[in-house]
Amino acid sequence: MDKIKFMIMAIAAVIVCSCGDNGMHLKKTITGKAGEVVVVVDKANWEAEPGTALRSLLAADYPMLPQKEPAFSLVNVPKASFSDLFQSHRNIIIMDINSSLKEDKLVMRNDIWATPQIVIYLHARSSAGCAELINKNAEVIYNAIEQAERDRIIRNSKKYEEASIRKAVAEKFGGSPYFPNGYSIKKATENFMWISYETTYINQYFLIYSLPFNGKSFPGLDTLMSRENEVLKKNVPGPQDNSYMIIASEKSPTLNWYKYKNESFAEMRGLWEVQNDFMGGPFVEHIFYAKDGKNLLVVMGFVYAPRYNKRNYLRQVEAIIYSFDWQENFQNQ
Repeated sequence: MDKIKFMIMAIAAVIVCSCGDNGMHLKKTITGKAGEVVVVVDKANWEAEPGTALRSLLAADYPMLPQKEPAFSLVNVPKASFSDLFQSHRNIIIMDINSSLKEDKLVMRNDIWATPQIVIYLHARSSAGCAELINKNAEVIYNAIEQAERDRIIRNSKKYEEASIRKAVAEKFGGSPYFPNGYSIKKATENFMWISYETTYINQYFLIYSLPFNGKSFPGLDTLMSRENEVLKKNVPGPQDNSYMIIASEKSPTLNWYKYKNESFAEMRGLWEVQNDFMGGPFVEHIFYAKDGKNLLVVMGFVYAPRYNKRNYLRQVEAIIYSFDWQENFQNQ
């Protein structure tokens, strides 16, 4: 018996040593709130050019919300205080300002102390050089943290998926996002689906519908808003008689083209409201060319949370939209 126990312990020791040699040891699960970034730098530089440059980039207003909210919430931690408590954080930026360095450079690494984690190193020979490094790589830094937040939401949506919804949406439209548990189909007609997650004070919704397309020029913003408002008026009633959802026009939405995982789409981002009522909130949508070449496919996510900040809730629905894929590419049916 003792011999068997010794062999088991020996095998376990070999496995532990092997994992350590190859960097495969188990890591902690990330900590920290969604949209939060720990910035490791001394107070002097945090209040000087490097900190100012980073705040201007990451703490700028998140786009198209009813009230101002920063894109990310920044937490400054001096290097001497950067202990285990902070090393497991989801998003970390480390400013290494040292005159002995040979060059200024940005380095990105994943899962150093926890998973799924992103760590961005800013190596600079001076405070001014660090600020310049931030400004020069602004888009890279912002997008890397945004994508890290998005990937975490998508990962959980797929891991805890309500697969029946994806199947129903894909059968109707040829593709679908991945919806996590808690979502349900609120309404379904021939060319329209309404997917909802509703709690007492926070509601997150998706509207998926097709718009006829002439196969020539993509419609402009005003035309899109007009056509989409017709769909919303018909399918999304408000709480009062003769009330219905529309895209708010007081603050004009933005319309931009993006490419993600080889799929081109138009993104509209703005505010929605209920005509003849007082409800409203932010929305974001992706507009795809449907596979039949005769329609546009709209996947809109919107949030109603009148008591709370809305950045994180909108980021969640946007990430779910980013999980969209065509049916032929589904990895599991």
